[in-house]
Amino acid sequence: MTTQADKLPYLSSEFLESLTISTSDVVDEIERQIIGQRRGEVWCAPKAVVLPGDDRYIMATLGVATEPRLLATKSLVVNPRNPARGLATLNSLVTLLDGETGLPLAVVDGNWVTAKRTAGLSAVAAKRLARSDSACVAFIGCGVQARGHLEVLADLFPLQEIRAFGRGTGNRDALCSMAEARGLTALPSDTAKAAVESADIVVTTVTLVPEPVAFLDARWLKAGVFATMTDLALPWFPETMVSFDRIVIDDLAQEAQMSKPMVRPELVAGDLTGLVGGGVPGRQSENQRTAFAFRGMAVGDLAIAGLAFVRAKAIGALDE
Repeated sequence: MTTQADKLPYLSSEFLESLTISTSDVVDEIERQIIGQRRGEVWCAPKAVVLPGDDRYIMATLGVATEPRLLATKSLVVNPRNPARGLATLNSLVTLLDGETGLPLAVVDGNWVTAKRTAGLSAVAAKRLARSDSACVAFIGCGVQARGHLEVLADLFPLQEIRAFGRGTGNRDALCSMAEARGLTALPSDTAKAAVESADIVVTTVTLVPEPVAFLDARWLKAGVFATMTDLALPWFPETMVSFDRIVIDDLAQEAQMSKPMVRPELVAGDLTGLVGGGVPGRQSENQRTAFAFRGMAVGDLAIAGLAFVRAKAIGALDE
């Protein structure tokens, strides 16, 4: 017997890239779905995390949208032993169901969704917290997430230069080559301090497994900087976070359910929903040091996977 699941389409990373989804597409859709949450048209659960104690980081997100009428779940495993197997450290998958009937619609490459939504969330925050004339970006961590952030930040800001610091030279050199291909000056840095101290924007994408030991000092940063921290702010010395004038996190409700806060609660000005909705002010002066720290929001995965699904249907790539 043939079932709906037997003909379930898989949207691969190669196919997803062919959809040419732009930075503005990503940012607009994440913002639209965040606003949808405020209106009671989008519902998301706090992310679920399992830590088996063997350096694996296992996570899942769940979100439901009214338009498009989708339920998106993402399952993700980060395992530092994967490279020895010839595999990426992070692997994930998104499943899409009809939000009304529960019937399966598609399976989506989760690594592509994760890269796009993480950089997209940073971009949504950067629009409101970074200086519009930001010209220099420092990257601490130079892998997939750094490359995704370079793409969106170069689209949003008048960048001229990047500085790159990472554990290995391979990813760092690849990031620098990508920047140079976009006409930017790319400077490998020997130390984290040298990378960040003159930057207008700082992007930290340090891997979470094994859990990083703090090595970044917020006091190194110049006035007017914006830092986006995709890594739960773990690489930052907690006692130096008071150097930021304004810190926004992704989701206050989600954070309240976590055993250990990313940032001391009294330092947090609000979350991304408040920032997008206008209830939480963004940058208030040119010299403010601002930051966005985040765990990842289900609404981001929902927005990006849904955007890809709708775009694929529009070009006739999915069977009805």
